[in-house]
Amino acid sequence: MSVTAERKQELVAKFGKGEGDTGTAEVQIALLTERINDLTQHLRVHSKDHHSRRGLLMLVGQRRRLLRYLQRKDIERYRAIVSELGLRR
Repeated sequence: MSVTAERKQELVAKFGKGEGDTGTAEVQIALLTERINDLTQHLRVHSKDHHSRRGLLMLVGQRRRLLRYLQRKDIERYRAIVSELGLRR
């Protein structure tokens, strides 16, 4: 259910600006997207797991707020992350 350390390092290296950059909006959005995808797969098997469904909805809201922030601050970075992750098709 959680993102492995190796996968997290891959995402940080891909979307971060530096070696240990975990705080930028792009990295956070990528990490949230990975967790959302994992929870979605979990809920396909365990459809009655309402606690995980609530967690999924909270993660989606958090990602939406980060995307809205990034859209207000820098539209080019927003478009790049959306196209890279395949969001908002």
